[in-house]
Amino acid sequence: MADQMGRIERSREIARRRSRKVKVKKLRARFAVAKNDADKAALVEKLQRVSPFATFE
Repeated sequence: MADQMGRIERSREIARRRSRKVKVKKLRARFAVAKNDADKAALVEKLQRVSPFATFE
């Protein structure tokens, strides 16, 4: 977080969006290879925490 001290709000917002996009991409990849429903349910739950309106479609 030390590198964000000098950032203005807009650049922090862009950085948050960028990191959220990366997280959602990783979760979608993990969902695609998930074997059982329990793993898929856990990934759906995590995706909802990261990005409430995102889906796995």
